Amino acid sequence: MKLPHYAAATGIVAFALAGAVLAQSSAENIAEAAFNDDGSVNVPTDYRRWVFIGSPLTPNALNDGEAPFPEFHNVYVEPSAYDHFAETGEWANGTQIAKELVMIREGGNCTEEDGACFEVSGNGYFQGEFVGLELTVKDTERFSGEPGGWVYYSFGHEGEPYAETAQAFPAESCNACHESNADTDFVFTQFYPVLRAVQGN
Repeated sequence: MKLPHYAAATGIVAFALAGAVLAQSSAENIAEAAFNDDGSVNVPTDYRRWVFIGSPLTPNALNDGEAPFPEFHNVYVEPSAYDHFAETGEWANGTQIAKELVMIREGGNCTEEDGACFEVSGNGYFQGEFVGLELTVKDTERFSGEPGGWVYYSFGHEGEPYAETAQAFPAESCNACHESNADTDFVFTQFYPVLRAVQGN
């Protein structure tokens, strides 16, 4: 049976409103970082239980011996922020993305020339020890003066235990590179197939 025009229009409006309510509800339920009175942020807890999206590596051996970021970068997105991104394709205020730095494994079965190691699976790069932890937070209200509302923190670059709190890097240290090169709202989604897969949903 063909629906009257007004009934079809009502259904479309209701569907659109439902989508808007869903997006708003999702954004309102983002688990946010814990800040202190001095503006510092607390080290996130259980971040290794967040959604793991990938581990880029740019080793020294492939960058004339001096890569800017020679470690594995194990990247985790806080689950409620990940869910919001998967539903909307946008990063909500309160989004937290943790990046744990891991050195390339060294040992007697690794070569000095390129740093690669031979293991049962073949020659390649394998993870060694934790060496640092960083956090990215988006909040266009708290950080209205920062590009995109994103700020970046480091809890140390010397391994565990990490610092309990951290102050934000100056905007020029990180934001310009992210703004110029990241595919999606200051986030390098082009490097993470887990994120690219949900962008098309």
